[in-house]
Amino acid sequence: MKQKKSAQPNVLFILTDDQRFDTIRALGNPDILTPNLDRLAARGAAFTRAHIPCGTSGAVCMPSRAMVHTGRTLFHLDREGQSIPPEHTTLGECFQAAGYRTFGTGKWHNGTASFARSFCDGGAIFFGGMWDHWNVPICDYDPTGAYANEVNFIQNPHVSNAVTRVHCDRYVPGKHSSELISDAAIGFLEQNPDDQPFFLYAAFLAPHDPRSMPERFKKLYDPATIRLPDNVLPEHPFDYGVRDIRDELLAAYPRDPADMRRHLAEYYAMISHLDHEIGRMLEALEKTGQLDKTIVVLAGDNGLAVGQHGLMGKQSCYEHSIRVPLLFAGPGIPQGQQCAQYAYLLDIYPTLCDLLQIPRPVSVEGQSLLPAMQAQQAVRDTLYFAYTDLIRAVKDDRYKLIEYTGPIRKTQLFDLIQDPLEQHDLAGQAEQAATVTRLRRELVRCRDLWDDRRHPLGQTFWERCSI
Repeated sequence: MKQKKSAQPNVLFILTDDQRFDTIRALGNPDILTPNLDRLAARGAAFTRAHIPCGTSGAVCMPSRAMVHTGRTLFHLDREGQSIPPEHTTLGECFQAAGYRTFGTGKWHNGTASFARSFCDGGAIFFGGMWDHWNVPICDYDPTGAYANEVNFIQNPHVSNAVTRVHCDRYVPGKHSSELISDAAIGFLEQNPDDQPFFLYAAFLAPHDPRSMPERFKKLYDPATIRLPDNVLPEHPFDYGVRDIRDELLAAYPRDPADMRRHLAEYYAMISHLDHEIGRMLEALEKTGQLDKTIVVLAGDNGLAVGQHGLMGKQSCYEHSIRVPLLFAGPGIPQGQQCAQYAYLLDIYPTLCDLLQIPRPVSVEGQSLLPAMQAQQAVRDTLYFAYTDLIRAVKDDRYKLIEYTGPIRKTQLFDLIQDPLEQHDLAGQAEQAATVTRLRRELVRCRDLWDDRRHPLGQTFWERCSI
């Protein structure tokens, strides 16, 4: 097919659900098969220390996605990210103002109104958090933005047997969610006119549980031989307030190693299937003559423990839960580069603005990662994390300090260079007292910078935590 006439690069933004940082073979995990993500990493820049700031609710993905689409920090969102207010210019709105055709498909977890503002086209839209991958309730694109059936209530057996609000025009039984979303994206790519650049947002439900995938991908991994990380435990060493939430009840206590190997094998199989569907999208870009003119961004919305530290979910400030994959490839991006500079997902928004020379909206608070990609310059020296009113954490280039309140008041300190799996708590060692004091000062500085104490959750945490 002929090349697109538009001079401005396109953007394909792929967001995955619950994919942690160490699930790409080319970036250091020899146990997983991800040939298409490997090729994407070879074509561009991989941020190997990309993070989320954790979250203001147990559904960590909700504020995470709100931060992605607004470029705003955790405590400057509206209602824990359940919705995006009009004064927060979304990424889609920004691209529309720059002359882009915007298309959205897949999971949207931040309200129908913000989706309607963000996209001028779409398909196979899922307004919700999670569902059975083989029977997904989806909405067709509504140019009015009404999505009038958003008040339907349907029983969802995968969410604690609770009644869940679902926005649904139809169900698609028998087709996996990853295929449904890639089909919608490929259909757009094959039909898109060649005189206007596009912003295509494809948000997958995978590898979020319930973990199911085509049998041929499940057969790639034998649970009997899968290797567990050394920090997999029967149970977390102390109860900090998440022991009985939905994610943690996906496996029995104490965690059984054989069961953890099965969970991890299925997690990897879902990612390999997801990788296959991403490959189909990249192939469609190539076949339509658009690959070389398209910036591809891939990110995960949050990490996942899958047994590490005795946890199953992402409601913690450990590396497995707050670190995520982040890849950029395409025009203006160095090839085959690994960037170890610290990054947040909320930095994607200003980075794309800078790459495409699009004016950055005043509501955006993230920092452009262009200096890291182009000159290996640090963008951030420290990172701040918060989980509801239970945890606050900060990390510098070596150490991470974690403070817990709620059911337990506890401090942890980890040397991330010597102990990347966070197995050895140094907080009680006399020789580390100065490090704890220094990082507590940084924690307080970040608290004030992020307006943490102005948020009700922050008020509660800091009333209980006197440091």
